Amino acid sequence: MSKVRITAVRQTVYTDLMAQYENPISHACDVSMGQQWVSVDGRCPEGMCPSAWSSMREFVESLARGEGNFYDGWMKNPMSAMISCNDGFRPVSFYIERIEESD
Repeated sequence: MSKVRITAVRQTVYTDLMAQYENPISHACDVSMGQQWVSVDGRCPEGMCPSAWSSMREFVESLARGEGNFYDGWMKNPMSAMISCNDGFRPVSFYIERIEESD
């Protein structure tokens, strides 16, 4: 199995939805834009948000096995995917890509 790099590339915050539906919370997300993790053998990397991992796990496992080309050519790099966590108020988008051992 190969390694898969996971990079946080963008976070969107829906303050209108938060005001309308969310109970106030003091802390929601520790992910920083540009932060990276490496999954080895399709396993959850240390420090990865469990909710975010739940959203991307199947894609990471597939890429680690050498599978790709999700949805028949969705991504320019067929050995990658763009996946968002399931936080409906402040979703983070993650670029996941299979990497070679030398990367």
